[in-house]
Amino acid sequence: MPTQTVTLHAWKHVPKKEVTTGLTRQFITASRVTVARFAMKRGCVVPVHAHENEQVTFVVGGALKFSVDGREVLVRAGELLEIPPHVPHGVEVVEDTEAIDVFSPVRQDWIDGTDTYFKR
Repeated sequence: MPTQTVTLHAWKHVPKKEVTTGLTRQFITASRVTVARFAMKRGCVVPVHAHENEQVTFVVGGALKFSVDGREVLVRAGELLEIPPHVPHGVEVVEDTEAIDVFSPVRQDWIDGTDTYFKR
């Protein structure tokens, strides 16, 4: 049986990147998933985009208004939203928010730095 490696991560040691004004992202990538932590200021907008990754967003604190395939969904602290692969979605930050996102498969575009949907 192969030996598995267990890795402990602490957000305080994960680099932060200001993706756009009012939105900071940290992420770690395991073999099959990417886990991200976002700090977002009220009024920030994530443009509508789609990706191959299944996404689960957990709002730790604050509130996000998602536009998912043309439908608005308000997600508040303590709630999770599942977004299937290839479904167009965008976000308006309604309140200062901390959120944790989990993606499968890994966000290769983040690793490569080719995530350009904020530059539209």
